[in-house]
Amino acid sequence: MNAKFDAIRPFDDADLPRVLTQLFNNDEFISTLVAFKFASWPRFSRPLLAYLTRLYIKSKIGQIRSLRGFQRLVEPYMQQMIDTTTKAFTVSGLDQLDLSKTCLFVSNHRDIALDPAFVNWVLHINKQDTVRIAVGDNLLKKEWVADLIRLNKCFIVKRSAPDRREKLAAAKLLSEYIHYTLNVEQQHIWIAQREGRAKDGNDVTNPAIISMLTINKPKELEFSDYLQQLRIVPVSISYEFDPCDISKAKELQQIDLLGTYDKPDNEDMRSIVNGITGQKGRVHVHFGQVLPAGFENAKQVAEHLDREILLGYQCFSTGKAAALMLHNRLSEAANEDDELQQAITYLRERLARLNEQEQQKLLQMYSNAWQKQQSNRNLQ
Repeated sequence: MNAKFDAIRPFDDADLPRVLTQLFNNDEFISTLVAFKFASWPRFSRPLLAYLTRLYIKSKIGQIRSLRGFQRLVEPYMQQMIDTTTKAFTVSGLDQLDLSKTCLFVSNHRDIALDPAFVNWVLHINKQDTVRIAVGDNLLKKEWVADLIRLNKCFIVKRSAPDRREKLAAAKLLSEYIHYTLNVEQQHIWIAQREGRAKDGNDVTNPAIISMLTINKPKELEFSDYLQQLRIVPVSISYEFDPCDISKAKELQQIDLLGTYDKPDNEDMRSIVNGITGQKGRVHVHFGQVLPAGFENAKQVAEHLDREILLGYQCFSTGKAAALMLHNRLSEAANEDDELQQAITYLRERLARLNEQEQQKLLQMYSNAWQKQQSNRNLQ
């Protein structure tokens, strides 16, 4: 791999011995694993559990010879998560893609860790190589977290550059790395359509993401021609239930009230854990078609991705139920099927934990995509 990308690239097989040793010897990493795995156990048992966990990890580390081996170690836990926290996991559109050519998957972003993990899982069970994942450096404040993420084929998006010149240099390096990964190393990539999760349920592509992808374009090459080299594929990821819906609603209301949100240091990690362990109901992943030719600018591309992601989004009954509750039209649900009634029951249980303003945020979060789809149907 080109050495110029060392600061942002994922780890490779040569990095394994050093990084795995660092993880094994990191007390905070071990403590976090114990707290996550044995959350219901009494605290006085933590030292013994940490010792046993370290022994277990040491035995597993000895078996790992490659990054692929590391991912195989994680595979049973991914399957267990799907089996225990989802009602159904479905996929569409993948059979229409030529995966012998690398793709840049651009998806909506609802969960920090699970969005790319589900895309990876779909590729894995279809005998395809997994993606390299774009991750913001805001998630890498702790060294052991950075190590773990980069072991899992993640590369770094530097968002914390202090001035405009450094931001531009970071964007150029990232753009070049993405093109290099797709066209030289022949590796698929996943990137979110915007920075940060769509906490309000509005999946909108930031044109700045497209501008970043094309900032590496040679001057003599047309914008549309360069986009064709990236093979951008829109991906829609749909969750029936959002395990982080309550915390998102509270954050959105605080921003409305105070104009800002002061995020606690451990909030991202807590959101990751809640997303993984929380009930998600049905989950659907839809793969759209490769971006066609003919686009002249980033805004046009962003608008196309928005349409395709919304078209592929699967609105479960929670979307309709939330819209009816939001507009005080629950009487219309009286003769509806059991599925809608169950969605209403679920939402009422979530709303009971929130004040009136926060309740509105949660209902909007679930209903936004459903209402957009209804509007599109009415216009057709």
